[in-house]
Amino acid sequence: MIFLLYMVCLLSGHAFLSPVPNDPLFKHIDDHKDEYIQRLKDWVAIESDSSDPSKRDQVEHMMQVTKDYILQIGGKVEMAELGEQEYSPGIKLPLPPVILAEFGNDTNKPTVCFYGHMDVQPAKKKDGWKTEPYTLTEKDGNLFGRGASDDKGQVLALLHAVESVMKLGLPVNVKLFIEGMEEVGSNGLERLVEEKKDTFFSNVDYIVVTDTPWLSTKPGITYGARGNCYFFIEVEGARRDLHSGGFGGTVYEAMSDLIYLLGVLADVNGKILIPGIYDDVLPVTEKEKELYKDLVFDLKDLKRDTGVKTFLHSTKEDLLMYRWRFPSLSIHGIEGAFSGSGTKTVIPAKVIGKFSIRQVPKMNPSLVEKQVSEYLETKFAERKSPNKMKVTMIIGAQPWLANMNEPQYQAARNAVKKVFNIDADMIRAGGTIPIAKHFEDVLGKSVMLLGVGGPDDAPHGQNEKISLYNYIEGTKLYGCFLQELSSV
Repeated sequence: MIFLLYMVCLLSGHAFLSPVPNDPLFKHIDDHKDEYIQRLKDWVAIESDSSDPSKRDQVEHMMQVTKDYILQIGGKVEMAELGEQEYSPGIKLPLPPVILAEFGNDTNKPTVCFYGHMDVQPAKKKDGWKTEPYTLTEKDGNLFGRGASDDKGQVLALLHAVESVMKLGLPVNVKLFIEGMEEVGSNGLERLVEEKKDTFFSNVDYIVVTDTPWLSTKPGITYGARGNCYFFIEVEGARRDLHSGGFGGTVYEAMSDLIYLLGVLADVNGKILIPGIYDDVLPVTEKEKELYKDLVFDLKDLKRDTGVKTFLHSTKEDLLMYRWRFPSLSIHGIEGAFSGSGTKTVIPAKVIGKFSIRQVPKMNPSLVEKQVSEYLETKFAERKSPNKMKVTMIIGAQPWLANMNEPQYQAARNAVKKVFNIDADMIRAGGTIPIAKHFEDVLGKSVMLLGVGGPDDAPHGQNEKISLYNYIEGTKLYGCFLQELSSV
């Protein structure tokens, strides 16, 4: 039997052995697997695309369905209204309410609050989906559908875990903070956290974000994320677009200036050329280096998945460190330039270059903004162009780094060990998770990212999925985490 279970894990891409499910919690979850799949199918069918104003009613419907299920399994729910969103000049849309739910209120027990979201990214079959995006399709051990991983599947795994643990006796108090606008910036959410600081969040000891993937098929616990400083460089020349036949060779072209400025931001090896940008980056300690050695991560798999033939770094450790704990600069696009098919011999009058710097702990977005602005102004002055140049920081999201020795991290490690019979990978995120830092800053509570998504789930792309293994075993992980949290 043990060998058979091992082979099942191995063939499904999970090269570790799950224990025999004789635990009452595990048995209950296994017995209800078909029910859990059907519920995810029902939820994926709701087109809760928060970016599409015509589907705003679907987002609100999804929030109501989630509320109804929480009530069904014994929770108490408050729907917090956020008001309206100005979608475009003169057009306002109601913001979907945020779910504030709780299970248990025993003052002698710790309280953990989970964050998740019910909205999804846009999805259309014609964009390259192999299945209908809003029809959950089971194939090759995976469940395909928009929101299957991000974040409906992960929230449902949590809710099913809460329901299962309650059958055995809930050992901790559980709260839920679930929104419907995460994919478009979480409008109004930060203000709501501040407003609820002394009420809903007053007795919360720990905060867990469910919306996150593992690094590999091995379970991971995320303890940090980079921030994001997003910039616009605007260069303006003539009053209107000009024809290159009449003006080529006679004017200082805004596009040429912009290309020059974008080209001096970083070298070919990815090193940021802005003076002082690395001054506040913490040095890598020997203890930290040890964390990277046992991480399950294969560069060959990453090359195969992305189509990239050569990365900037050749070892697992270096690549992950530059992905997680060092700053990086990426150029994202140019607005105002001709980008259609065919040819157009225009000299744009004004162009806007867009780039971002993912900053790491101890880097201050305000200082980064100053460093970037001063550097680009110096380089533009050296070019001696008469055109106008302006630098604006559009986003200044802070990085986040937690203390891995906090009790909930130990509980999560214990839960991973019990469910998967393996030690968890302790990982960081190369992207930005503003809500984690906001929770930490406003509430002063321990924050942890404990998701059950896979590394190849394509949460924002075509053919999004969650593996059946992650969905069901992830439910056990959440349930076991609640049990372990009561004893750390």
